[in-house]
Amino acid sequence: MLHMSTGKAIAVDFGGTSIKIGVTCGERLLDKAEPLPTQQYDSPESIIAAMCATIHGLMQRHPDAVAVGLGMPGWVYFQKGVLYQLTNVPVWNHEVPVREVMQRELGIPVVLDNDANCMAYAEWKLGAGRGMQNIVCLTLGTGVGGGIVVNDRMLRGSRVSAGEVGQTSVCYNGKVGPFGNRGAVEEYIGNNEMAADAAARYAAAGMARSVEDCTPYKLELAARSGDAIARQVYLDFAEKLGCLIMNLMYTLAPDAFIIGGGVAKAGDLLFEPLEAQLKAQLFPVHYANLRLLPAQFGADAGIIGAGLMASDYAAGILR
Repeated sequence: MLHMSTGKAIAVDFGGTSIKIGVTCGERLLDKAEPLPTQQYDSPESIIAAMCATIHGLMQRHPDAVAVGLGMPGWVYFQKGVLYQLTNVPVWNHEVPVREVMQRELGIPVVLDNDANCMAYAEWKLGAGRGMQNIVCLTLGTGVGGGIVVNDRMLRGSRVSAGEVGQTSVCYNGKVGPFGNRGAVEEYIGNNEMAADAAARYAAAGMARSVEDCTPYKLELAARSGDAIARQVYLDFAEKLGCLIMNLMYTLAPDAFIIGGGVAKAGDLLFEPLEAQLKAQLFPVHYANLRLLPAQFGADAGIIGAGLMASDYAAGILR
């Protein structure tokens, strides 16, 4: 396994609702600033200015921070530090050289990567994938994110983020995704899609349930209380997720799949039918070597991973 820096870093976990910024050291979150409301800004420049102002404040309290790491939910050119587009942030719809701009403003090294890659980095270095050389991390939330480690290195692609598994197809003539791709898996198993599916099933059964009543957590509680509709929603979710994992197992055969996000918190409600789906679809040797693990760091995985990347980048470890 690659060596790891133990330096302090400023870490940014960029979300569609809020931007969380803190100070990390390894897996510890030492300090955090007041989150920034993402949607109040009208341009990438104003977003970057707000982040830099907050980071300056943290740097004053932690002058020994060695670098800044940003996990951003969009298309990233890691090697050049360029962000092409931000998911769910309409004003950021063009290419911006984030690393260059922020390094000039802050005066310390800056590294950015896709937010799912940051989650994967945290789980690989210090979490559920520690000590493994080949892992696939999946984040199940509003969309489906992915981060892949192959032979002890993050898989990033030549010019734009690799591992965008949420955009891969589970149905060649299915729903049209945001880039014209048909059958994108996150069009079927994102949190919003799961809630809409559940609400429609309740309506068909003559039961009034709003989309807000059908969050993964509320559906989990209902399923465990004997609600047949909620139980079936989870079974169907596992079937679609199983299709994605089956494809990835045949393609990559990793040491483990590490699954995080709200739906993954359902534990056996998700993992038991998921294993059954995969047993029915995988070559016996593949199934015998299949490991499905829950993510260790939960909601903090993104900010921990961004901080780890930053300290490793400053130390020349991250490639």
